Amino acid sequence: MERSSNKLVASAYDDYVMPIWKSLNVPVKRASGCTLEDFEGNEYLDVFSGISVTNVGHGNDAVVDAAKAQLDEFVHGCSYVHPNEPVASLAETIADVTPGDLRKTFFCNSGTEAVEGAVKLARKYTGSKEVIALEMGFHGRTLGSLALTGNNAYKRGMAPTLNDVAHTAPPYGYRCPRCNGDQCDARCADELERIIGSHTSGDLAAVVVEPVMGEAGIIVPSRGWLERIKEIAHDHGALLIIDEVQTGYGRTGELFASSHFDVEPDILTQAKGIANGLPLGAFTASEEIANAFESGDHLSTFGGNPVACAAALATIDELQDGIIDATREHGRWLGAELEALEDEYDAVGQARGLGLMWGVELVEPNTTGPRNVAPQPDNDRASAVSEYLQDESNVVMGVGGYYKNVMRFQPPLTISRDQLEYAVSELRMALEATA
Repeated sequence: MERSSNKLVASAYDDYVMPIWKSLNVPVKRASGCTLEDFEGNEYLDVFSGISVTNVGHGNDAVVDAAKAQLDEFVHGCSYVHPNEPVASLAETIADVTPGDLRKTFFCNSGTEAVEGAVKLARKYTGSKEVIALEMGFHGRTLGSLALTGNNAYKRGMAPTLNDVAHTAPPYGYRCPRCNGDQCDARCADELERIIGSHTSGDLAAVVVEPVMGEAGIIVPSRGWLERIKEIAHDHGALLIIDEVQTGYGRTGELFASSHFDVEPDILTQAKGIANGLPLGAFTASEEIANAFESGDHLSTFGGNPVACAAALATIDELQDGIIDATREHGRWLGAELEALEDEYDAVGQARGLGLMWGVELVEPNTTGPRNVAPQPDNDRASAVSEYLQDESNVVMGVGGYYKNVMRFQPPLTISRDQLEYAVSELRMALEATA
């Protein structure tokens, strides 16, 4: 049945779609660049990009053309049964653009699958089973990846099947008693050593971290923190899996966020922005580690779909043709503007980020919050700000963070300075209107 209005689409969601996500409630008829349009012709500035997915802009011509051209050739031949050119070219390109000696890639359909596959590979290579992830981290919602996710809001009522998982403290300097608002440094990373000694049996296969923690509230570690995590993992014979599902493909002003910290992963997971909206995930490892997989150890019927791979190749070309450079420039401007909000508004506890991945943490002034360091998180204010922006300013901005109190700036990387200025101006208006 054709849906021709916002009301009909919303009604169909209520009647037939499982309630798995609190929607931003903008029924989308079409999208272009950084703009969403609903069925009534209303246009919205998108500074969320479908949770950091459409990095080179909605409807990017080069990506759309590449996908259409591949559709005319063939859509599916199961990439692990019939070798084909889009998969071969993308795998070679990923080997060229990823850090260090990462060389061989497995293609799947999502970030969750990429993380679970990476853990399987780490277990096969090391011969060990235990895994450590970060408290407040997010790695997916299937039962295996959910075990790694460090937030009970996602686990309630579930029963994760990976029992050999422990968690260590995140580099959340704003609420860290030791760092008291500064970035967590290498000393905080030493907590991993304690967790290994007290929560594992000496059978550690991998440590899994996001280089910038997205769902936790755009938490940015120090360079020394991530370096120390890798050092400790290797000291215990484990691999470092860096989860770049949300941070990869230009989001932070580098093709991969780990480059900011001069840390090379043993296994790198990717998805979201890799194909600008077409479903594709991947994990990449060195030849030695990758060759631990034997025929039949891992497989995906739809993984490496040639249409998605063609789109991914076009996406990488677009990113390297000036978009990443612009992201760095826009990110410096945006960071200065958002950090200024800390002095302007008592309700803004901290602004933090890299490139065009920024979070603004909202708090209740003159209160004492978790860890007795920073003020109480104000998730009600964050929800009100998001609603104001959508209803009064036609700006779509996500809310996240462990405490659901962080405004998330993650626009398409093609956003203009004028559009960024408008979004920041309207955020100020929303902060004042919800005071």
